[in-house]
Amino acid sequence: MAQESSHRVVLVVDENSNPFEMSCAIEVFGLPRPELGRELYDFRLCAAGPLTRMRDGFFTLTGVAGLEAAEEADTLIVPNRPDTEAPRSARVLDVVRRAHARGARLLGFCSGAFTIAEAGLLDGRRAACHWMWADSFRARFPAVHLEPDVLFVDDGDILTASGSASALDLGLHVVRRDHGAEIANAVSRRLVFAAHRDGGQRQFVERPVPDVPDESLGPLLAWVQERLGEPLTVADLAARAAVSPATLHRRFRTQLGTTPLAWLTGERVAVACRLIERGEERLDVVAERSGLGTAANLRARLRRETGLSPSAYRRRFGPAPGEAVTPGPCVRKEPGAGLPASGGTGLPASGGTGLPASGGRRGIGL
Repeated sequence: MAQESSHRVVLVVDENSNPFEMSCAIEVFGLPRPELGRELYDFRLCAAGPLTRMRDGFFTLTGVAGLEAAEEADTLIVPNRPDTEAPRSARVLDVVRRAHARGARLLGFCSGAFTIAEAGLLDGRRAACHWMWADSFRARFPAVHLEPDVLFVDDGDILTASGSASALDLGLHVVRRDHGAEIANAVSRRLVFAAHRDGGQRQFVERPVPDVPDESLGPLLAWVQERLGEPLTVADLAARAAVSPATLHRRFRTQLGTTPLAWLTGERVAVACRLIERGEERLDVVAERSGLGTAANLRARLRRETGLSPSAYRRRFGPAPGEAVTPGPCVRKEPGAGLPASGGTGLPASGGTGLPASGGRRGIGL
């Protein structure tokens, strides 16, 4: 029997809310996790009334809790909808303000940043929203530091995602921040979704029609992921792909929105995190098997990416005292795990795992 979670996530649904983002929240935070042996979150849906008309009248939502359920939220997901110029419900805005005042974490997907900003909680803070509404958002909320070209922004207790699909990116980021990289990877495998696309990646990636059919980075990324413990360099990657380093850099920027070195470093940090989570205490072994080289470099990279030292990361996400250590090299990933449709993982160096509760510097462009 799975162990219940004490962390309550509540999604507020309002008139004309987008059903896709609602479904993303349910998939990440609401489904039972028997494969993990415990539940990650206690999830609830709530709305202002007994009948809520969803976007464009596609369907009407019934049978969910009233807004009083939001008063018990540890994490509150605010409503989002396509008609961004229409004012939000005063009752919903009051719920969002009270949640923030008592210390709840706020999440906004797609146009959810409008809801948080309308509640007056984003002034002087960083946020993301869909690129289609960037100009409108800036005009209405000039005191908010909008980052229009990123997938999501983690500003500590307020996190915002730019578009519909990036709701999954932000949701997995929250799971990683709360439960570590290993659990987030398990959730992503069940979703058949990229285990990690960092918030700093661009919202939309240029994809010109290729002149030749073999420019996909997929085969190269798969080859590298099997050899992360080796002292690979960008020059080695370019040689493997039979291109110049400049061409490789351009393809990484075009297909993944990051650089070869940033992606390689991020992959190695992810391996190091999973080794620590599985109980490996010898830093020199973690550094060697992840390709980070030395314990000193491991400490520096881990602190930069997660805000935690190896010992602090182990205390938070490693096995409990007396718990059996899980073996595994953590280098070869399961088929499809963490790979988007293009065949890559898109984990740049600024993309850490297991962020501390205070959040990290997410959404900063590469």
